[in-house]
Amino acid sequence: MHNRLKNASPEAEIHHEAPMGLDHKRRLIIFAFLLTGVFMATLDNQIVATALPTIVGEFGQLERFGWVGSAYLLASSAVMPLYGKLGDLFGRKYVMMAAVFIFTLGSATCGLAVSMDTLIAARVLQALGGGGIMVSIFSINADLFEPRERAKYQSYSSLMLMLSGAVGPALGGVMSDVFGWRSIFLVNLPVGIVVLLGIGAMLPYKRPHRKPKIDYIGALLLAAAIASLVLWADSSELFGGLLAPQSLAILGIGALCIVFWIQVEKRVAEPVVPLSLFSKSTVNLLLVFSMASGAIGIGLSTYFALYLQSAVGLTPTNAGLLFIPLTGGIAIGSVTSGRIMSRTGRYKIFAVISGCSGVVALTIIAFLPLSAPLWVIAPLLLLNGLGIGVAQQVPVLGVQNAADKRDTGAATGVVTLTRMGGASIGISVYGAILAASVAHLAKPIPGVDDIEKLTPKDAAALPEAARHLVAEVYHGAFHPLFLTGAIIGFIALICAVSLKNVQLPVKK
Repeated sequence: MHNRLKNASPEAEIHHEAPMGLDHKRRLIIFAFLLTGVFMATLDNQIVATALPTIVGEFGQLERFGWVGSAYLLASSAVMPLYGKLGDLFGRKYVMMAAVFIFTLGSATCGLAVSMDTLIAARVLQALGGGGIMVSIFSINADLFEPRERAKYQSYSSLMLMLSGAVGPALGGVMSDVFGWRSIFLVNLPVGIVVLLGIGAMLPYKRPHRKPKIDYIGALLLAAAIASLVLWADSSELFGGLLAPQSLAILGIGALCIVFWIQVEKRVAEPVVPLSLFSKSTVNLLLVFSMASGAIGIGLSTYFALYLQSAVGLTPTNAGLLFIPLTGGIAIGSVTSGRIMSRTGRYKIFAVISGCSGVVALTIIAFLPLSAPLWVIAPLLLLNGLGIGVAQQVPVLGVQNAADKRDTGAATGVVTLTRMGGASIGISVYGAILAASVAHLAKPIPGVDDIEKLTPKDAAALPEAARHLVAEVYHGAFHPLFLTGAIIGFIALICAVSLKNVQLPVKK
C-alpha cells in the first residue's frame, strides 16, 4: 500500500478542509462565472495587440507603443501575491469581486482615454484588477473542489487562458475595424457587471478563522521587487539591452528590495508570502518548473508566429492556420491530463512528459533545414502543444497541495506570478537573441534596406531570390532561439524528475 497518501512524503501530508457545503450544480454555476471573468481578463491583454497600430494612428506618440502592454504586465504581476494574501485574510469572495470591479472600471477608463498617457494610466488601473482575477480564480477553485476533482476543473481554467490567446489577436483586429478600437475595452463593461453580480449572488462568503493583519511594508517591498524584475525584462526596448547600465541598476534595486523583504517577512505575524512555503523542496521545484513553462508556453508563442512567416515564408493567414496544431495540442493535453489526475491523484508524470516534449520538439525544430515541409513542422508544433497542455495545472495543484490550507491564496499568487514572470523574461531573452542573431547574419539583399523593419506583406512582394535570402537570415537566427527554449525545457525536465511522486488526497 505504498501508493497511499499516508505513506507519501511528509510534504504531501497536509490536512485539507472539505470544500464549501454547496451542491454540484451551484458549484458549476460559480465556476462558469469564474471562467467568464478570467477569459475577460486574459482576452483583453491579447486583444490589445492587434489594435495598438490603430490606437497609435489616432494618438501618435509611437515611442509609448510598448508601454500599453508593458504597463499592464508590470502592474498585474506586482499585485498578484498581494491578492492571494488578501484572499487568505479576508475571504476570497469580496477580494475577487473587488478585482472584477477594478478591472471593469479600468476598462471603462481605457475606452474613454484621450491620449497615450491616459491610456497607459488606465491600463495600470485595469491591471490592478486583472492580476487579482488571475490569482483569485485558482484560489476559489481550491475552495470549491477537492484536490483530485480540482485537477479536472483547473484544466478548464488553463484551457480558457489558451483560448483567449488564440482568439484574442483576430478578435481585436475585427472589433477595431468594425466598431473602433475603444470597443475592445468597453465590451468588458457588460461582461464585468454580469460576473460581478453572479459571484455576488452565488458564491458564499467564507470567513477566515484569523484576525486580518496586513503586512504593508512587505507588500510594498515585494511589489517593488517584482516590478523591477518585469521592468528589467522589458529593458531591451527601453535601454537597448538587458545588460545596459540602466537595466542592471533596475535589477540591483530589485535585488535590494528582495533582501529587505525577506528581513521584514521574518518578523511580521502575517507575511504576504510565508517564507515557510519555500522550505519545502516540492514548492521550490514547482516554482522553477512554473517559470520554465511560462517561458515556453507563453513566451514562445509570438516567436512561433514570426518564425512561420519570416523563416518558413507563410502568409499571416496560413501561419494562423498552422497554429491550430499548437493550440489544439494544448487543449487536448490540458483536458486529458486534468481528467487522469482527477482519477489517479498523480501529477509528477505529467510534469516529466511536459519537460520531455519541450526538449524534443524544440531541439528538432532548431535543427530543421530551411526546406522542411509543413507536414514535418505541424506535428512538432502539436507535440510542443501537448507538452505545454499536460502540465498547465501541475504547478498550481502541486503547490496548493504542499502548502497549508490557510496559505492557499498566497501560494497560488506566487505560482501565478512565476508563470507570468517566466513568460516576461522569456520574451525579452528570446527577443535579444533574435535581434543579435539577425544583426550578425544580415547580408545585403536587393530591395531590402533594413531587414528588421521588413513586414510579411513587404517580404511577399520581393522577388523570389530576395525572399529566399530573407528566409535564410531568419532561419539561421531562430536556431539559437529554439535551442534556448530547449535548454529551458531541460531545466523544467530536471525539476520534474526531482519531484516526489506524491498523491493528491482522495475525497473525504
